[in-house]
Amino acid sequence: MTLRLWPRSLLGQMLLSVAMALLVAQGISGALLWRAEQQRRETSILNAIAFRVIGGDEASQGRGHTPPDRAARDPHTEPRSGEQPGNEPRAQAGNHGNNDRGGGMRRIRLERTPDLPVRANETRQTVRETALVSLLAEQGITPADVIVVERPLADDPFLLERAKRRYNPAEDQNIADRKFLLAALRMAPGQDWTVARIALPDNVPHSLHTMLWQTVLLYCILVGLLALLLRRITRPLAELTSRVEHFAETREAEGQLAPHGPEDISRLITAHNAMEDRIAALLREKDVMLGAIGHDLKTPLAGLRIRIESVTNETERQKMAATVEDITRTLDDILSLARVGRPSDPLQKTELSALVGALVDEYEDMGENAVLGRTDRVVMPIRETWLRRALRNLIGNALRYAGNAEVSLQKEGNEAVIRIADKGPGIPPDEIEGLFEPFARREPSRNRTTGGAGLGLTLARAIAEQHGGRLTLSNRPEGGLLAELRLPLA
Repeated sequence: MTLRLWPRSLLGQMLLSVAMALLVAQGISGALLWRAEQQRRETSILNAIAFRVIGGDEASQGRGHTPPDRAARDPHTEPRSGEQPGNEPRAQAGNHGNNDRGGGMRRIRLERTPDLPVRANETRQTVRETALVSLLAEQGITPADVIVVERPLADDPFLLERAKRRYNPAEDQNIADRKFLLAALRMAPGQDWTVARIALPDNVPHSLHTMLWQTVLLYCILVGLLALLLRRITRPLAELTSRVEHFAETREAEGQLAPHGPEDISRLITAHNAMEDRIAALLREKDVMLGAIGHDLKTPLAGLRIRIESVTNETERQKMAATVEDITRTLDDILSLARVGRPSDPLQKTELSALVGALVDEYEDMGENAVLGRTDRVVMPIRETWLRRALRNLIGNALRYAGNAEVSLQKEGNEAVIRIADKGPGIPPDEIEGLFEPFARREPSRNRTTGGAGLGLTLARAIAEQHGGRLTLSNRPEGGLLAELRLPLA
């Protein structure tokens, strides 16, 4: 069973479309926000490193050169005598944009060493190096060498030892997994390296969490209000759809909807009610006309049929009687076709296999070459009189044009399929659909012996559609024509 992701109703499609559009818009906003936040934090980190390095160099120049063996006692790296490790001076600019947990991780560690502080397996951050050189150049400082790498705290003994003194391992188990940025520079070849360290902040900016909650709030408000608005539009449309379906089935103008909903929908309901009234009036006029035709034409034809009996010439009398009979049958076909949309007899459960078998027996009794093929037992609600007429038209066409007919009934899925096959010449594919038009015939004459008035297929298809089914014609591969009447079982 396939999963339906796209809803079928107008309400569902509109809500899903708005939700998807909002998701795309918020996704783009989130990506732009992420990029801006990353750039801001990157700038803040580099500014903090540059500020600390500049401050450290100025302090060193004021005291003179610091020997390598005193680097660990530099007031910018170790606490003064009597100070606790947690009272180390903070870099004023180093705290901006750094929200790492723990007070010690917010400080920038400054170290001076004659040895290159970068390991061979570490990758240099060339983009950050270029940005740091630009920041230092703006302050009038041009170092000879600048190296920037990213390093886990666990790989840096200088910082790890101090972090352990300030952190309680029981409170924070992930100290060694944190990463920091290490920037090393020297003003001239041969001088000591000045090394600054700064902890890297979390990867997910706090503003993205805020945007996530904003998105949820927007969904609740926007989609909720839109659902209420669309409900006011789709409810009248659903009621109008039900009304149209009811009118299409019953042709009754009673029970029309009162105009309601938005102005456009209200006008649509008003226009539909007016259209129903006009259609109902036309149907009433048609019924009156059909009654007049049935009375004003059939009665004179019956009288004419009686007068024909007084004609002494047997040949002329038979021709005249055949002509009157032909007119009467054509009139019956026309009246039946006009009434097929408004049947008077109700649906009744009927054994369709028995009906088909009885029809074939009738033609066999008349000496026609009609045979009964495979027949499955099918019981379903039908209008027996109408369906019998449709089958007679189809079997009669096969016998008239091909001289033979094989009738079968099979149950296929949720349909009952009645097939009437013949061994005649068939019909060109481009002419098949045109035969369902009223008064359309392949044989141009109106002789009932060779084709009649051309209403048989039209009436058969109308009866099939009256039962919710369909009628199709196709040429058989082995030759001949196949008529399939498919009726839904439920």
